[in-house]
Amino acid sequence: MSGRIPQAFIDELIARADIAEIVGARVALKKAGSNLKGLCPFHAEKTPSFTVSPTKGFYHCFGCGQHGSAIGFLMAYDNLSFPEAVEALAEMLGMEVPRAVAAADERRGEHDELYALLREADQIYRAALRDSAQAVAYLKQRGIDGPTAGRFAMGYAPPAWDTILNALGTSDARAAQLLEAGLVVSNESGRRYDRFRDRIMFPIRNTRGQIIGFGGRVLDAGEPKYLNSPETPIFRKGQELYGLYEARKNPGKPKEIIVVEGYLDVASLVQFGVENVVATLGTAMTNDNLKRLTRLTERVVFCFDGDRAGRAAAWRAMEAALPYGGGTVELKFLLLPDGDDPDTFVRSRGADAFRALAAGAVSLPEFLVEELNRRVDFGNAGGRARFDAVAKPLLRRLPHGSYRETTLELLRGVMGLSRDVFVQLLEDAPPPVVAKASHAATGKRKTVVQKVINLALHYPRAAARVAGSEQLAALNQPGSDVLRRVLDTAATLGDASAALLLENLRDDPDFEHLERIGAEQPLGIDDEDAALSELKASLENLRQDAVEAANVERIRAGRPLEPRRDP
Repeated sequence: MSGRIPQAFIDELIARADIAEIVGARVALKKAGSNLKGLCPFHAEKTPSFTVSPTKGFYHCFGCGQHGSAIGFLMAYDNLSFPEAVEALAEMLGMEVPRAVAAADERRGEHDELYALLREADQIYRAALRDSAQAVAYLKQRGIDGPTAGRFAMGYAPPAWDTILNALGTSDARAAQLLEAGLVVSNESGRRYDRFRDRIMFPIRNTRGQIIGFGGRVLDAGEPKYLNSPETPIFRKGQELYGLYEARKNPGKPKEIIVVEGYLDVASLVQFGVENVVATLGTAMTNDNLKRLTRLTERVVFCFDGDRAGRAAAWRAMEAALPYGGGTVELKFLLLPDGDDPDTFVRSRGADAFRALAAGAVSLPEFLVEELNRRVDFGNAGGRARFDAVAKPLLRRLPHGSYRETTLELLRGVMGLSRDVFVQLLEDAPPPVVAKASHAATGKRKTVVQKVINLALHYPRAAARVAGSEQLAALNQPGSDVLRRVLDTAATLGDASAALLLENLRDDPDFEHLERIGAEQPLGIDDEDAALSELKASLENLRQDAVEAANVERIRAGRPLEPRRDP
């Protein structure tokens, strides 16, 4: 099922996961009896047909047929592979996938040398910072104190061209590994030299705390101001966030994560007591960044400088964030006063003033409409063409539902248009892609075997309490082998949810069929006691069928018949 991820670990993930919280972070849900209901994120609809069952750990859309567990939802919504979804869910729950079976980019021993080289380089940089009066003076001038420098393991790359090369490139093989790790550069003539020189060094860590790259900040004037490690086998800039590892060391799930642009902005805010701050790694906000952030917190505040460059960066982040609106995770935007960045603001005005400013950050719909109003002159004759070019591509990316309607209503108000005129303006936009419906129920009457499989998948605790599948050993009806595997798995698990039972059957050759059955209604049974009674009766009928089938074989073989037993 999971390759190298232990089943016991996946079972624990499913048992701990709150599917209502996981789905609710991306889909607006409302209470509907014992379940939750909302507009399906997988196809366009106006009437909610998407349900989440917290007790069963399952979601299902009666419109398009999408269904599954918390892991299945992450796979479908975030377009993840099974191992990636397990990693994502583990990260959300503060758990670590067992080291021996971590994700593909960290298979056992494959990149150990690169991790080791980066650790050694980190030690060299940290020792160099202690020995450099100039580097220490720079950090003090920037207001960074010793504990903060230690918390983020800051270092210093000396100005020499070969500090790392001489210390770690002790053979041709090691020098080649330094190139692969991004610590050393080779020019056109083949000469090798250190990538980072005369810079304050910021180690970049993955979620396990392993150093995967570095960011270097020039001390004085010079370009580029920030220099990052290149893409390597263990470092993907668009997938990582600086400061996230340090933020995750704080106890509990963060209520809010603040995203800034620079490493020193992260360090300064944290030093002043503003926790859970991260920065992108010299790239615009990416889809991977947003997936991770929306898994980890209830509120994301994108904080940018108030100048033209900051506003442009905010616009790019807003474009990337549009598809993630509409769930329970708030996406907010904060532009600082012109001339300020987070570092200068918190030092001049204090943490309380920064927190107050962040508390007033505008929502994604508000920011989108404000920026469109700045960029599109709706009163100008050319405004229509500009609206088509700038606004419509963004509006098409909004998720369907109340979130989208709220945004459109805000925009209509700013444009000063009647509803009819506004609708006409939007009408030539291409219709959204609708997922093809796949209905699990065909309306055909179910066999007893199908009925028992349905009940067992919906009520695995009841299935675990009935007699084992050995009584059905002779049963040779369509689906009987599948039924035996389901009953055996339920008995092995004992006290299990529907989601946990299905995840334990993920490697079953009929898993897709079982998943479809799990998405169906539980055949009019609405509690576990009723399910247990129905299962016992149905299994006894099947057992009698098995006895009769066995007797037919005995007659053919000339052996004595097995007596029929009353239930």
